[in-house]
Amino acid sequence: MAEAILEVRDLVKHFPVRVGVLFKRTIGQVKAVDGVSFDLYKGETLGVVGESGCGKSTLAQVLMRLEPPTAGTARFEGRDMFALKGAELRKLRRDIQIVLQDPYTSLNPRMTVGDIIGEPFEIHPEVAPKGSREGKVRELLDLVGLNPEHINRYPHQFSGGQRQRIGIARALALRPKVIVCDEPVSALDVSIQAQVMNLLGELQRDLGLSYVFIAHDLSVVRHLSDRVAVMYLGKVVEIGTEDEIYRQPSHPYTQALLSAVPVPDPQLRGRREVIRLAGDVPSPVNPPSGCRFRTRCWKAQDVCAEHEPELITRVAGHPSACHFAEAQVVVP
Repeated sequence: MAEAILEVRDLVKHFPVRVGVLFKRTIGQVKAVDGVSFDLYKGETLGVVGESGCGKSTLAQVLMRLEPPTAGTARFEGRDMFALKGAELRKLRRDIQIVLQDPYTSLNPRMTVGDIIGEPFEIHPEVAPKGSREGKVRELLDLVGLNPEHINRYPHQFSGGQRQRIGIARALALRPKVIVCDEPVSALDVSIQAQVMNLLGELQRDLGLSYVFIAHDLSVVRHLSDRVAVMYLGKVVEIGTEDEIYRQPSHPYTQALLSAVPVPDPQLRGRREVIRLAGDVPSPVNPPSGCRFRTRCWKAQDVCAEHEPELITRVAGHPSACHFAEAQVVVP
């Protein structure tokens, strides 16, 4: 078994809902992330999938210490991430970096590519002394497949795929151990998506990186992930290896997601039954009691409203948060 580099337990992030102009009062909480637990192993990619609004990006922000957690713990190499301050926190920020969704708005349009990629060295000068920074930046450009001679260009002079490569180079500048990828290819064309995905795979093999890869495209997640966690309304409802999740999903929500994936082979179309969910996703301010998916689930019974199902190993051999989990063989 590989060693866990990141251990997350019962992570919670609630945002207060306030009303009033002069005298604001809190009337509720947006339960964006509500009790998420997982392990990330060295050299592994953990995919996180789910509908928009399920808490994926909030999870990324909390893991990056961009948002403080409401409750729960996260340990990086045995250290409590949320207890670190000062020099220890600066060191942690070197080890965990992020690649953001939009490759244009995540880059400062007034800075050259060399300044953007070299900016981490200004904050962490111990990584690269001043005289060697330009050489380091050129090495990083070459590493992500860009021409080092373009170091003095601006972001608007590059295509979308090239800008995302710049974002990846910036994330690699401090030689991190974990990279949180928050939907890094969703804004790119399909052909460019494949190139960026292949680049991420090559970098992982060469540098021994661990990824938390967040996306809503199931096919993209399957291409890169070793394990997959499925989120719904702030909770992980199923987690397992890529093969377990895609070939034998046991949670009704996972089964519904996979049934909606287009089948590329015309001869196989029609063999997969599409599961159409009724109703809308409930509000995270007032989620349903018990199982949060029960209001849209065709298997729901009284026990689903009374008792929240635990995320434990069930009939399919991997953890699933459903009282009536049942392995379903998916037609490839």
